[in-house]
Amino acid sequence: MKKIILASNSPRRKEILTKGRIDFTVVKSNYEEVSPNFYSENSIKKNSLYKALDVAEQIAYPAVIIGADTMVILVEGSNSVCLLKPENFNQAFSMLKKLSGKTHKVVTSISLVESVSKKCLTEIEETCVTFRKLSDNEIEEYIKKFNPLDKAGSYGIQDFLTEDGKVSDKFAKLMPDCKSFISNIEGDYYNVMGISLNKLKEMLLKF
Repeated sequence: MKKIILASNSPRRKEILTKGRIDFTVVKSNYEEVSPNFYSENSIKKNSLYKALDVAEQIAYPAVIIGADTMVILVEGSNSVCLLKPENFNQAFSMLKKLSGKTHKVVTSISLVESVSKKCLTEIEETCVTFRKLSDNEIEEYIKKFNPLDKAGSYGIQDFLTEDGKVSDKFAKLMPDCKSFISNIEGDYYNVMGISLNKLKEMLLKF
């Protein structure tokens, strides 16, 4: 069996693959992903594919390379706006304020590339996430205690809920007087966290 390489140093994606008992190594991609203001299927697919292709050029042995990119999408009027990683507290606050009381979509593109032949496969997984109405104090407290500045949309689903829908221990400990920000999820939990394990395993079997 060929080696499997994750073209990402994301701790969340590494955690998901480990939970899925996928034997993998990490080779970080040097590709600088496109961060559009508005959602484009072509952009997200390009990001995941080019991450994997960059790693394919770095190695000299047969392997299957996994590239992934996740975008948080909020519909505002006629536009599908991408909520990127915030640069500071104020940006994080603004994003969470926008998500308050609304349903948004988390889209992840997964690409597989065979390092020698450059054969490739790219597919998309979508999950809908609904936030309850949040107070300004709750948003401020969450940002201060969880520091979500490395996450698209300014939040991590694992901060609030476990895979089986229970309140996370960390959230219960750090914000004991607060309910989970997330009131409903339609789709794959791990897709929101960083990569859909079910979709990835299906793709690896196809590949």
